[in-house]
Amino acid sequence: MAEEKAGMSGAVKLLIGAGGIYGAFLYYGSLQEDVFRYTAADGSTFKEAWFLQVLEALANVIIGFVGMQLTGPTKGIPMQMFAISGASQVTAKACTSLALANGLSFPVATLAKSGKMAPVMAGSLLLGGASYSVREYLQVAAIIGGTAIVSMGKKKGGGSSSSAMGVTYIILSLVLDGVTAGFQKRLKTETAKVGVKPKPYDFMFWTNLYMCLTAVVVATALGELSTGLSFCTENPEIFSKIIKFAVCSAVGQSFIFYTIANFDPLILSTVTTTRKIFSVLLSIFLKGHSLSLTGWSGILLACGGILSEMQAKMSGSKKAHGH
Repeated sequence: MAEEKAGMSGAVKLLIGAGGIYGAFLYYGSLQEDVFRYTAADGSTFKEAWFLQVLEALANVIIGFVGMQLTGPTKGIPMQMFAISGASQVTAKACTSLALANGLSFPVATLAKSGKMAPVMAGSLLLGGASYSVREYLQVAAIIGGTAIVSMGKKKGGGSSSSAMGVTYIILSLVLDGVTAGFQKRLKTETAKVGVKPKPYDFMFWTNLYMCLTAVVVATALGELSTGLSFCTENPEIFSKIIKFAVCSAVGQSFIFYTIANFDPLILSTVTTTRKIFSVLLSIFLKGHSLSLTGWSGILLACGGILSEMQAKMSGSKKAHGH
């Protein structure tokens, strides 16, 4: 591994990391949309979001476990914060799936998820008394405003009541993202306190193990394990999509960890942010979402906000490289 590191230039590593993230997650997004737009012969649709999370987390647990064995597991990791952050993270993901299952379109859901700064800012303002620049407020306003315009500019085709539920779930998912980020910060301080430094695959394995356990408990309580399995048995084509979706998630996670190991976190956030924009555009062009001119102006506004946020992060890191 050492000679490989020395022998590969930064550009090649970036190509591997970014290419892997793009490939895995663009396909992942496309499959997720297919799963929730799928209609069986009897007209029923797939609604088992927690069942889907069980399988996705399980794929990540398997790859995380293999990776952890290869890189050597870290001993003495404090488990409590892993359990809490895993539970909140899987709930956030399930809420995104539930938003799609309740009629929110994939482009709107993906753009809305790019507004992660909004709950973080709200939380910091309410709890921490933080202050933000005008530019930061404008970026968040552009992302949220653009997303709202896209959802209104979509040529009407679905019931608005189901979409209202979808919006509720996506907002819940965003709030939980904020909560998860807080727990992950705590996790870093807790591990530092006991002098343990978990490796990337430790994070992947333990977080996903608790995500999987949480999803199994919720899915069992809601009866989704049996209904999800029977839906997949009756509709094998959706089952193959779900399996591919779970594998893409785990492969994409591995590329994310590869990128984190070799580059500044900023590079990763640039790759994942631009991936979201491409996912939205791919979905519009490939999945037949018809957008009005208003809808397109919303996309431009939201993407402008996302790219401006990214550019600010990049110039900020150049100014204070130790940050």
